[in-house]
Amino acid sequence: MTVTAAPTSATALGEFTRDEGALRRFLHGLPGVDQVGAEGRAAALATRSIKTTAKAWAIDAAIGMVDLTTLEGSDTPGKVRSLCAKAARPDPTDASCPPAAAVCVYPDLVAGAVSALEGTNVQVASVATAFPSGRASLETKLHDVRDAVAAGATEIDMVIDRGAFLSGRYGQVFDEIVATKAVCGTAHLKVILETGELATLDNVRRASWLALAAGGDFIKTSTGKVSPAATPPVALVMLEAVRDFATATAGTGAPATGEQRGVKLAGGIRTTKEAVRYLVMVNETAGPDWLTPSLFRFGASSLLNDLLQQRHKLTTGYYDGPDYVTVD
Repeated sequence: MTVTAAPTSATALGEFTRDEGALRRFLHGLPGVDQVGAEGRAAALATRSIKTTAKAWAIDAAIGMVDLTTLEGSDTPGKVRSLCAKAARPDPTDASCPPAAAVCVYPDLVAGAVSALEGTNVQVASVATAFPSGRASLETKLHDVRDAVAAGATEIDMVIDRGAFLSGRYGQVFDEIVATKAVCGTAHLKVILETGELATLDNVRRASWLALAAGGDFIKTSTGKVSPAATPPVALVMLEAVRDFATATAGTGAPATGEQRGVKLAGGIRTTKEAVRYLVMVNETAGPDWLTPSLFRFGASSLLNDLLQQRHKLTTGYYDGPDYVTVD
């Protein structure tokens, strides 16, 4: 799978991003988010009815967008191999079931995941930059990324310094994303905003634009370690950001970049019904071009089991017991 390459130094938004004052003026000049309106729009999209044929397509699409993840201190090479087997063949009884998009692990477990997924199209992602807190020196963060890339990671999920962002040190956050992108090489960069700590939808919009301007291939809601994580209003704002980044919708004050960047929703998404609602939101907000693993992902491992059970229900007409799927 391919993602439009993001710039690694000067951004598509121009020279202003090199100046802290100009960056601040741009971010605070973005249109404010009407929270009530965003919540209403998200709720309205959730009422859309999905028929059987469309639901079958949506379930397969969602399975192919899952980043199957294990990020626990107790993770072992054996657990990672098991997760990789599930990602490559989510339903061992049905070869028509699509594989997951990626397996996401800590940097020291990347090499084992790469070996286990050899010969498949499943990507290997790794969290980095002092995940989940982001509290480390820049050199330590970059060393984290280099280790993961050297071990074979094709995707890097970095965390921004939320303390710096909330303190208004936008230039610091911007520079760290640019530096991280530079050491990613050919690996794609997902920038985790940790929206649960950003407090307002205005901050979510500003952080989204900051990450995109600095070269992030994806913007991602959460580490999965903070609540709330992915919510419909947050997803709506982030999807609007990637749409506007590509098309320069009137009111942003930015030129059109023509570059499509992705969105990853992580944390708290557990059911097929939720996943399908988010796919409707993607289609209605960013557009059908984003209904692909190269531009939209779910970071929700528990979601995969429900998708598999619902898929089997559509195929056979009956629900399976909990032993139909593996417990990760």
